[in-house]
Amino acid sequence: MPDDFNLKSFLSDLPHLPGVYRHLDAAGEVMYVGKARDLKKRVSSYFQKTLSSPRIAQMVAKVARLEVTVTRSEAEALILENNLIKSLKPRYNILFRDDKSYPYLHITGHDWPRIAYYRGATNKRGQFFGPFPNAWAVRETIQILQKVFRLRTCEDSVFANRSRPCLLHQIGRCSAPCVGAIEAAEYERDVHRAVRFLNGEAKDVMGEIEARMLQASTELRFEEAAALRDQMGSLARVLHQQTMENVSGEDTDIIAVAIAGGKVCVNLAMVRGGRHLGDKPFFPSHAEGEAAPQVLEAFVAQHYTDNAMPPILVCSHTLPDPELIALLVEQAGGRPSRVLTRPQGTRRSWLEQASKNAEMALARSLTESGARAARTLALAEALDLDTDEAALDALRIECFDIS
Repeated sequence: MPDDFNLKSFLSDLPHLPGVYRHLDAAGEVMYVGKARDLKKRVSSYFQKTLSSPRIAQMVAKVARLEVTVTRSEAEALILENNLIKSLKPRYNILFRDDKSYPYLHITGHDWPRIAYYRGATNKRGQFFGPFPNAWAVRETIQILQKVFRLRTCEDSVFANRSRPCLLHQIGRCSAPCVGAIEAAEYERDVHRAVRFLNGEAKDVMGEIEARMLQASTELRFEEAAALRDQMGSLARVLHQQTMENVSGEDTDIIAVAIAGGKVCVNLAMVRGGRHLGDKPFFPSHAEGEAAPQVLEAFVAQHYTDNAMPPILVCSHTLPDPELIALLVEQAGGRPSRVLTRPQGTRRSWLEQASKNAEMALARSLTESGARAARTLALAEALDLDTDEAALDALRIECFDIS
């Protein structure tokens, strides 16, 4: 450490307060950012004889200076820690790419509501459903709503200027409210049924459609009964295809960690309104040598600082810090969430599937990485360049468009 920095004096002066600490190297670069409930205890623990991992020991050996920021609460420290990690990208912190916001399905607040893919702030008029793990999951759900409830998807400018039904009406995907082919009250009821479906009441909606079909048949309104029969059939096929059904009705995130070949994958699966919406793999950087629980903790802290936490988290490993979930809920001002690491029944099958998907995504990534490395080595050999590992890592190709 530099002569002007007295570690012993610095540690003795640290307060027993919450805050954020930063480890800096001789060049002044931040190597690691962490939060603490008690700064004095946490920072001092890095300079004990035994450390939690060789990776941390390697980092501590390079520490030239320490900086701390006292916060009013541990929840505030958590927010500051994540902001610093995202802005500074310290090489000893596990980093998850700060991806763009998750997509939602939006049912607008118009007199004739439309269903639309949406990404952004959810403070506009209408109802938002999600988040969804990817754009494909949103568009699949929109297709389901078109088939079953025949809600419009057209832009308002198109809706206001149509003189005859579009192709979607002809193929049974829209009830053509633009030309008055359906009464406003009936369209509103279809919107309400779609909302109930998205909120996990699919079976109740199915029963209601069946009752209406039987009543129409009894009253000899056979054309209406046939339309309701087709609607019920479409919904039945959706329910049959949706094998991962949430019996409790509570929104759930399933998080599984897989480690192999020096690489890590965190797979996030989402269940909303009783429907499994798919999953999304994340590949953190700077995670080499870290254990799965530490990777899981880093993901939960970084992901749920920016995204709403559902009532239930099903995790493949136990979180090292049992207070983390409470801190995230406190800073978001939401309802308490439960964390399950030994789920039973349906939730167990979700976790098993999420773990398999994490392993498959990791295997694909390792295969692709191996292929890229082999191609890079072949190129370096063909151009008579250095082929040691450091040189290959630094190798890049620059392209210029001169058209």
